[in-house]
Amino acid sequence: MRLTYPTNVKVLKVPCTGRVDVIHILKAFENGADGVYVAGCLEGECHYLVGNLRAKKRVGYAKQLLEECGIGGERVAMYNLSSAQGQRFAAIALEMTEKIRQLGPNPMKKGSRVMGHGSRENESQEQVARTEAKS
Repeated sequence: MRLTYPTNVKVLKVPCTGRVDVIHILKAFENGADGVYVAGCLEGECHYLVGNLRAKKRVGYAKQLLEECGIGGERVAMYNLSSAQGQRFAAIALEMTEKIRQLGPNPMKKGSRVMGHGSRENESQEQVARTEAKS
């Protein structure tokens, strides 16, 4: 069965979510992403022992940084699910896309009306970056 999720979701795979660093999350926003979510193994079931716990801390820190700089911490999320939960992944992708759509474009994005550099009234190009631990 093929999963269907919004086409504006860009999937980035890493061996373990423990490899995702705060700089990767921040770079996604710098490169124009409107939101980022990290999907890793269930807690306690990481193939690399504590990788998903490390990722959870880093995502929390990224939220804090984004809140402090005015982008908004609610644009970043961490989800834990097993590789057998493909339907849940698709539901999370849809949920995150809707959440980002309601928040509007990344205020740091070039051309964003929030930053005063043009108009994005008719543009609906939300991006949600996601990393996945390989099973």
